[in-house]
Amino acid sequence: MSTSKALLVAGTTSDAGKSVVTAGICRWLARQGVRVAPFKAQNMSLNSFVTADGAEIGRAQAMQAQAARVEPEAAMNPVLLKPGADGRSQVVLLGRPVAEVGALDYRERKPVLLERALECLADLRRRYDVVVCEGAGSPAEINLRDRDIANMGLATAAALPVVVVGDIDRGGVFAAMYGTLALLSAEDQRHVAGWFVNKFRGDARLLAPGLEMLHELTGRPVLGTLPMLPGLWLDAEDSLDLSTVVDRADGPGPLGADVLRVAVVRFPRLSNFTDVDALAQEPGVLVRWATRPEELADADLVVLPGTRATVADLAWLRERGLEPALKARAAAGLPILGVCGGYQMLARSIEDEVESRAGLVDGLGLLPTDVRFGAEKVLARPVGEAYGQRVEGYEIHHGIVAVEGGETFLDGCRVGSVWGTTWHGALENDGFRRELLREVAELAGRAFVPAPDTSFAAAREARLDRLGDLIEEHADTDALWKLIEGGVPAAGTLPFLPPGAPGSDA
Repeated sequence: MSTSKALLVAGTTSDAGKSVVTAGICRWLARQGVRVAPFKAQNMSLNSFVTADGAEIGRAQAMQAQAARVEPEAAMNPVLLKPGADGRSQVVLLGRPVAEVGALDYRERKPVLLERALECLADLRRRYDVVVCEGAGSPAEINLRDRDIANMGLATAAALPVVVVGDIDRGGVFAAMYGTLALLSAEDQRHVAGWFVNKFRGDARLLAPGLEMLHELTGRPVLGTLPMLPGLWLDAEDSLDLSTVVDRADGPGPLGADVLRVAVVRFPRLSNFTDVDALAQEPGVLVRWATRPEELADADLVVLPGTRATVADLAWLRERGLEPALKARAAAGLPILGVCGGYQMLARSIEDEVESRAGLVDGLGLLPTDVRFGAEKVLARPVGEAYGQRVEGYEIHHGIVAVEGGETFLDGCRVGSVWGTTWHGALENDGFRRELLREVAELAGRAFVPAPDTSFAAAREARLDRLGDLIEEHADTDALWKLIEGGVPAAGTLPFLPPGAPGSDA
């Protein structure tokens, strides 16, 4: 195959379904024996993953790599922005943090970052048959177009055809699509070759006239009308998707009489919240978000998840009145699990001159540990054992925890009913998760028995297959393949839609 085959999936808005469509196209192509890779030039997300060689990338790109059945790597997400508590973001370039910047500072770096992104994309195109790129936000953010590196800036620089996804469930999808195209310059419009209507519910016959009119008005066909998939529950990229991650239960498990209730504290700067996905897919486990003390009252397990701003989110926890509730739980022998930033909060003290620059701060004091933030970020893929089960995870943190007592728990610490670890992804290990839940149920006095055959990996694969089915069954795959193979439509073959963006030749 030619090395030129690539496609950019853009969206009318954030959360329109770009990540889902990108993953679905990757799985559809992989099923046909096409060697395909995902790519996102710039991602802003607190949900990240560590590759096998120790690089940090967006979790959505790791999920898309799994959909493509390839190993995730730094080139698939060369620029990752991780927002902090002070309006600044950490810039992760090719898997390594390089700077902390504000929005205007970052804007000045974009020309250089575009060069690096284009180098990574060119490298992937040399090594794979097809590269499916995902945009960021909307391609019609005209105030940002001159320094864009993820949408039309990337498409024009790398000669990519573009399909635009619109979310019909939120309403106004035709206006959003028409308006997106109208705001682009003539050169940018030439790259936009088709539409995907996403999250459709109802009778397709009622929608058909609208699709035809959209084609007539824009000159671009609708390449697929994708139905709403309830319970799809993929790795979320940002907090817009949190409601799909938890707040669900499959009912009591077949081996026990009780439901196990898990409350996950919803920090303002919550990160790697996919850690609780594996709990939410367990039969008989009800997982929900919590921001108030009363929401912890009937929980059998409270999880303090990761956060990009440990000290700031600890202050928020205290302001919300959650500290007394957590200390009362620990005193009563009720289970608490802290992961990464949540683990750091359980310490006696936190010394931070790096992330918050707050200096020495009192922790919750529920574990005999002390935390000091280091300048170098720890990125690792540890392997260990707990409850006699093999456990694999990944680490992303600046905080270094010194342990002075308790039991060792996944390189972390346990005292009584309080566990803490820096390992993300540990709960995805089925044997470990079952044994932990078994002990949680015993400590909480619940007659809950974990299902013996629940496989998180199999559940994830099944969801990725549903995405492949989504494209195969509801998209015009012949037209999609022709677009991938043919590249950007020839000049003059697609109409220019006035009035165009400022600076266009309309």
